[in-house]
Amino acid sequence: MAAARNLPSEDQFLCSICLDVFTDPVTIPCGHNFCKICINEHWDVNDQYLCPLCKEVFNTRPQLRVNTFISEMVGQFRESAQQEASSSSEQQAAEPGEVPCDVCTGAKLKALKSCLDCLVSYCETHLEPHLTASRLKRHQLIDPVENLEGRMCVKHDKPLELFCKTDQTCVCLLCSVLDHKTHEFVPLREEYEEQKAELGKTEAELQQMIQKRRLKIQQIEQSVDLGKEDADREKAKGVEVFTSLKESVEKGLNEFINKIEEKQKTTEKQAKDFIKELEDEISDLMKRRTEVEHLSQSEDQLHLLQSVQSLKAAPPTRDWTEVSSRPSSYEGTVEKAVAQLEETLSEQMKKLLIDGKLKRVQQFAVDVTLDPDTENPWLILTGDGKQVYTGDVKKNLPDIPERFSDYLYVLGKQSFSSGRFYYEVQLKGKTDWTLGVARESINRKGEIKLRPEDGYWAISLRNENQYSALAGPPVLLSLKSPPQKVGVFVDYEEGLVSFYDVDAAALIYSFTGCCFTEKLFAIFSPCNKGGGKNSAPLIICPVSQTE
Repeated sequence: MAAARNLPSEDQFLCSICLDVFTDPVTIPCGHNFCKICINEHWDVNDQYLCPLCKEVFNTRPQLRVNTFISEMVGQFRESAQQEASSSSEQQAAEPGEVPCDVCTGAKLKALKSCLDCLVSYCETHLEPHLTASRLKRHQLIDPVENLEGRMCVKHDKPLELFCKTDQTCVCLLCSVLDHKTHEFVPLREEYEEQKAELGKTEAELQQMIQKRRLKIQQIEQSVDLGKEDADREKAKGVEVFTSLKESVEKGLNEFINKIEEKQKTTEKQAKDFIKELEDEISDLMKRRTEVEHLSQSEDQLHLLQSVQSLKAAPPTRDWTEVSSRPSSYEGTVEKAVAQLEETLSEQMKKLLIDGKLKRVQQFAVDVTLDPDTENPWLILTGDGKQVYTGDVKKNLPDIPERFSDYLYVLGKQSFSSGRFYYEVQLKGKTDWTLGVARESINRKGEIKLRPEDGYWAISLRNENQYSALAGPPVLLSLKSPPQKVGVFVDYEEGLVSFYDVDAAALIYSFTGCCFTEKLFAIFSPCNKGGGKNSAPLIICPVSQTE
């Protein structure tokens, strides 16, 4: 039994004359073995009795006896080979959905390859001639496919070997000289490679579309979260006002809350609808990407070329570039509710107007520091990057592109290209200053005009009491009292830049309808010292919530 499980290879049991497994193996005097009938026939047709392998010549024809040991080994080998073949056939039987062998009779085995020249699919056993016979080795083998007849020209019954670029279809050689003789042709392989590359690009484009929509979902979800925070703050503010009133305002309080929540529900529903639509598009795109990926990996040239046109074009989807879900604006909601109450509530409404706006924008406070690479050589920055004032001596600084060369300006290090941000600057002791934001591409050399069309949104103080919004032309501002601390708030998407008197909790000025397309930076100018009257620094200070 051990010998049967460890049989030598088939090569050791081959007769060197017939090149097949021994039949009645015999040993001649030189020690070599042959089939009995093979060696007899060999000696029958030759004048000499010589060994076909070593060429040893025997004077008389040797008497032949069967080599019983080799005969037994050959028998065991044949039996084992038959068992292996039977086991292999059972394991390779074609399952439903698999391509069966066209040559097998009875139970069909699973096809291993299909031949485009023979138009036949072969199992492992019947494929062997294509792997060994020299004339069959030239045939084109592919992974097994059904309907090989579909690869033949229906008109000329010839293999489809060319691609007509004029008609965008696969044709045979006769088509190229008859029906399509004036057209442009390329081999199937060439068009296959080209279309496969195009499919790769299409797959990448689909993946990019999917990624953009996933990012849009994140933006919408973040927008919903911001909206919910705004709604929560607005409700809390309303409760703070209305709970301080008597029972006569309970109805007004309930109406106020219901209105806020209804608005928030509407915003969330819109966001959910957008997300659902985006998820549906992603599902369709992922399905299409899977189809493209599967097709792009196919080695079946004809199938790819016949299917590629329907997959190259992207499915119809919405252009989401301009679609956004913004948090609902609750500006004036509380004011309208309070306005409906008795005159006795006027003080509470005033408090709401004063504190509410500033509290909301202070939620977006950021840490701003000054950028020494942009400072004018006459300016002096403190080590922490929080203060700037004008010096008495011009410093020797490299004139790099980022630096202001002629005007006393310096930018913040931090850039902002989305969302909202807020910072505060202390102006105590200043008689002249300029504050605001500027876009990245502003002119920093030679003459500078501070106005929105040139990339600046700023306010200034001149001659101790002349406040202006630098709107080009400037807008003179009438303030009840000189602000000691100014807050600067920017809503990038809304196109809004607002300036607040922090101590008075009052709005100084707003630039509205701005169109931001670049990074924004905070900009500061402590202005000339004015003979010492304006020597105090501008100080970027921490933001603390107003009480």
